[in-house]
Amino acid sequence: MKEKDRLILEQVENTIGYKFKNKNYLQIALTHSSYVNEHKLTKDNERLEFLGDSVLGLIVSNYIFAYKSSLKEGELTKIRSTIVCEKSLMHIAEKLKIGQYIKLGKGEKISGGAKRASILADAVEAMIAAIYLDSDFDNVSKYVLDWLGDTIKNALDNKKNDDYKSKLQEEVQKVRGRTLKYELIAMKGPDHERIFTIGVYCDNKLIGTGKGHSKKEAEQLAAKDALEKSDNI
Repeated sequence: MKEKDRLILEQVENTIGYKFKNKNYLQIALTHSSYVNEHKLTKDNERLEFLGDSVLGLIVSNYIFAYKSSLKEGELTKIRSTIVCEKSLMHIAEKLKIGQYIKLGKGEKISGGAKRASILADAVEAMIAAIYLDSDFDNVSKYVLDWLGDTIKNALDNKKNDDYKSKLQEEVQKVRGRTLKYELIAMKGPDHERIFTIGVYCDNKLIGTGKGHSKKEAEQLAAKDALEKSDNI
């Protein structure tokens, strides 16, 4: 390994706070296919990117699965998709200054590849795989969860903000013995465009209504309506 490359890798290690036992993993993670093609080398970061994508998905899935035991599969998938995305990876790349260190071919470099979201996101996934291969799943999880800390918090907070049924339940339970129930008021339209109208009742008194393309959506909107008319609760 050239002295220049060794110094660059040390800078990356200092930035991310991890020392590689096998620095070749990190070097490959930061090598774009355009550089490999131009210099007639054999290894770019695409295989590591493939592995890193799966490792990243598992880390985030594992975390939100354990953290939010009440969420169903569809809700977990939605939250994960807001966390594991190019925008989040780009944010990590900017934080770790990956664009300064990635090896690009001359043409790619001239065209702004060091700032291109797709290239930087792929490099971050490759680096995740590099740390995973150099250590283990628990160790790479610590780094990824640290890098994505704010993104994960925002995704989970947004989910909380959208859960009007839980908020309404909390309000109703402030007075012991009160009951809350949701009932279908109306259902209109053909099967593929059906609209459900749901009413939410507190102690048999209608306190809110909502319309949606599913009963779940209508229930959430009914709860939201009730919260906005808080005098009725």
